[in-house]
Amino acid sequence: MFNTNSKKFSSFFTAILFIFLLSSCGSADKTAKQTSTKKKVGVLLVNHGSRSEAWRNGLLDLEKKVRDSILKDENIKDVKTAFMEYTEPSIATRLKEFDKENYSDVILVPVFLTVSSHSFDDIPTLIGQKNDPKSIELFKIEKMERYTPTAKVHIAPLLDFTDLLKKNILSRVRSLSKEPQNEGLTLIAYGDKTYNGEWSQLMQNAAEYVKEHTGISDYSYGWCGHVAHYNPDSTTVAIQQVLQKKKSAIVVPVLVAFDEMFQVKIIGGGIEKVPGAKEKVLYKPDAILPDKGVEEWVINTSRDISNRLFAPTAKAN
Repeated sequence: MFNTNSKKFSSFFTAILFIFLLSSCGSADKTAKQTSTKKKVGVLLVNHGSRSEAWRNGLLDLEKKVRDSILKDENIKDVKTAFMEYTEPSIATRLKEFDKENYSDVILVPVFLTVSSHSFDDIPTLIGQKNDPKSIELFKIEKMERYTPTAKVHIAPLLDFTDLLKKNILSRVRSLSKEPQNEGLTLIAYGDKTYNGEWSQLMQNAAEYVKEHTGISDYSYGWCGHVAHYNPDSTTVAIQQVLQKKKSAIVVPVLVAFDEMFQVKIIGGGIEKVPGAKEKVLYKPDAILPDKGVEEWVINTSRDISNRLFAPTAKAN
């Protein structure tokens, strides 16, 4: 008698448990769908900004090239570009637009080479995720608006987390190289005083990569930004270091986009100061963009973060 009742109770309990599990699954699915429908995600491509129309167009072209691919992700509803300094649309302007359009999340993709005061301090402070005193003083001087959005902002990793820069520089070196055994390489980048070690390491890694794939063994690097006080002398010195050992120097601007002040006035001006520059220096005033690899990086980065935001058990960063 005891065994029979036990079996009946067991069967009854199993049935109740099964019904409970079914209703729980339905509830979980419903909750997941509700969470999904509440989210509205946008992508914001952020760059340094420039007074140069050519620079701005280079970044706006990047947006045009990645837009359709990013929007294939049904969870991402729009893609915008913001300039950190000098011109509109600013970061604040774009985040206000996302808020006005009721976005819940914004994936901020910084189109910057590596860590800098801009990427580590300025951008997080501009969007209310940090309160760096130096950045705040800079914003007052430059009249840059801080804005803390209602939407949650997820800042993506920087470009140097990949091998894109190395491959980009290698391709540009090969397009200029004529006699690798007689050539040296000079890389000229913007630079950052606070993170000089990281920038120097970035240049060394890129130059070593070129050396490994071309045999161009001697290299140097210099700065064209505020570290060099926007002076061409750093470029001149770096080129002359290479020319002490090699017959010619290949000069590559390690800059995201083209800006007449940097590629022409500063780097070009530094080259002009080198004796015999026309015969000894190989230079094209180009930039990292346009680059298919950068486009794919922006697309994949946006998708990866979007997938994390909509993953059932994942917590957004």
